[in-house]
Amino acid sequence: MREPSAPPFNAPAARRLRAALGMGPEHVAHGMRVSYGLPYVTPDLVIAWERGTAAPSHPELTSLAGVLWCSPGELFGRPQTLREHRIARAVAPEDVARAVGVDVRSYLRMEESGQWRGNERQSAVLAQVLDLALPDFVAVTGRGAKLADLLRSAVTTRWQAYVRPVRKLAPLDPDVLEGALQELHEDYQGHMAATLSWGGGSRSASESGREFLDRIVENFWAAVEKRTA
Repeated sequence: MREPSAPPFNAPAARRLRAALGMGPEHVAHGMRVSYGLPYVTPDLVIAWERGTAAPSHPELTSLAGVLWCSPGELFGRPQTLREHRIARAVAPEDVARAVGVDVRSYLRMEESGQWRGNERQSAVLAQVLDLALPDFVAVTGRGAKLADLLRSAVTTRWQAYVRPVRKLAPLDPDVLEGALQELHEDYQGHMAATLSWGGGSRSASESGREFLDRIVENFWAAVEKRTA
């Protein structure tokens, strides 16, 4: 079965890891040729990867990680999808499917569609197998859009009414969740107060409020992190 494309390659990380080992591009290329059987890898190709003008294939990236004494995940940009998280953790789709209790074809279809259809138990196992942080878990299980809708309603109306619905999507400590929702509500209401004051406020204040709502999920996780750090 052909392995799907990996998360974005982190070119600065590759360059930083090589420099930390005191290696030049020629040393990396030599290691990949001799130790991993990739005779075509040249110093120029390594430099192209590090400059971001080319990206290594999955086998090349695995070999590069071996030469740089790091895990493949250290050479990835931040994973965004279920597939990218799995590849970043170097877990085979068969292993994830077996752990969560579905056949591998069904699991791969969920990766392809971006729609996780597991139940609560399977979702908990998925988070454990892929070591997903809560924001990543919410995103890859397709709950991000619903969370955004609830958060927008919470900051524009009474946030207290949305504690329970939000907690169903993002199981957080109640005190942390309430504090985060209250902070978001107050921040948004502050934007709106600036817009409405002094004869309608400024255009920039209104735009700031819209931008706040557009970034509501990101703002929410920032508020949560502040309370759990």
